[in-house]
Amino acid sequence: DLSAVRQFMDDAKLGEGTLADVAALSGGTQNIMIRFERSGRGYVLRRGPLHLRPHTNRAFAREMRVLQALAQTPVPHPGFISGCDDPTVLGGALFYLMEPVDGFNPIDGLPDAYASAPVRRAAVLAAVDALASFAALEPASVGLDDIGSPAGFVERQVDRWLGDLAKYQQFERYRGQLVDGVDEVAAWLRRHQPTAWKAGLMHGDFHLANVMFCRDKPQVAAIVDWEMCTQGDPLLDLGWLIATGPDADGESLLENPLYEIDLGLTQNDIVQRYAAGSDRDLSDIDWYVVLACFKLGIVLEGTYARSLDGLAPVETGQRLHHHCRLLIDRALRTVR
Repeated sequence: DLSAVRQFMDDAKLGEGTLADVAALSGGTQNIMIRFERSGRGYVLRRGPLHLRPHTNRAFAREMRVLQALAQTPVPHPGFISGCDDPTVLGGALFYLMEPVDGFNPIDGLPDAYASAPVRRAAVLAAVDALASFAALEPASVGLDDIGSPAGFVERQVDRWLGDLAKYQQFERYRGQLVDGVDEVAAWLRRHQPTAWKAGLMHGDFHLANVMFCRDKPQVAAIVDWEMCTQGDPLLDLGWLIATGPDADGESLLENPLYEIDLGLTQNDIVQRYAAGSDRDLSDIDWYVVLACFKLGIVLEGTYARSLDGLAPVETGQRLHHHCRLLIDRALRTVR
């Protein structure tokens, strides 16, 4: 409802007149983004999916807050302009406006400057550096010490995500389906849980599809999609990045053009690069990679379950169901 957006912007004194050059932005499987101009200034609007889930608006309220907090840090992120916390304005969905990012998402293709393996390798390592800089933030120093529940975060992960998987049985057409191997992975995670860990801020969905790079050089322009940001164990973000990249056989969960050629990057290279910007104990990184496969697989399976009941696009549901299978299989290779 562009008229509602225009009225919101009028009230916030953000330009005048019509919204020009309105275009949908791709890149996500769930949320909606559009780009437009008003009074010569560019904007990107972000809101939840057409079929809002129970927690969507709460997550968006948190994302708005996180982006505002990051403004005082060196962490690359989209600039926050204004947010609407009144769900009645736009059909029940909270939304916010941010600055357009001058960069590209590698999932959508690579510019000419990224033709060579050394440049692509440098870009991946730049993403690792950006992640480490975010994990190094003290939550209280940016006013985010009250988000999430860091106490017991690692200890509750297995039960938390098995519980979500069980809830998918509420969807009529999904009822009775199982994800093979999940119980075996869960048992391994329980047996090998780290005995000590350090709480901090985590992105919650850190992979290269949520990173935008500068077009002319291998630097991070912005980390995007902060709706799952919380306090927990930041090493899960590192595990997430590794889990969604190429495995030992060169196969990658994400169809990422950055990895279309061999970058000569191993898991150890990524871990060592992260270690250069972090004081965290990385000796249990395999546990975090397996947990990332386990958690992300279950999250993606939820979209598949909803798609069977018509609450998400069927094609998206089928694709993410396939990715769930790939993730659990990858976890099983480590577990076994």
